[in-house]
Amino acid sequence: QVQLVESGGGLVQPGGSLRLSCVASGRIFSIADMGWYRQAPGNQRELVATFTSDGDIYYADSVKGRFTISRDVAENTIYLQMNSLKPEDTAVYYCNLPQMGGLYWGQGTQVTVSS
Repeated sequence: QVQLVESGGGLVQPGGSLRLSCVASGRIFSIADMGWYRQAPGNQRELVATFTSDGDIYYADSVKGRFTISRDVAENTIYLQMNSLKPEDTAVYYCNLPQMGGLYWGQGTQVTVSS
């Protein structure tokens, strides 16, 4: 079994910052290609940032220069530092772990950017 638990969401004003965390536990083989997705009401879930299995990092164009993904391999944890937040960043943020042909998701953490 694999469990992913996100934390760090909340309400923030435009221009503010938040740092999300996602801890993976259970039968974890590698967090090499874990990533962050988000889903706003009425929208499809979209990729925000992810590590790739060949060691690269991908960012959606909408967050480049504002968001930074990082990880602590020893703790099976990834982070998403979000700066210069905009109202359009409001969404539920999910972490994702592809493993052994399966796809695991956390329960999500709500990020609301509003004045």
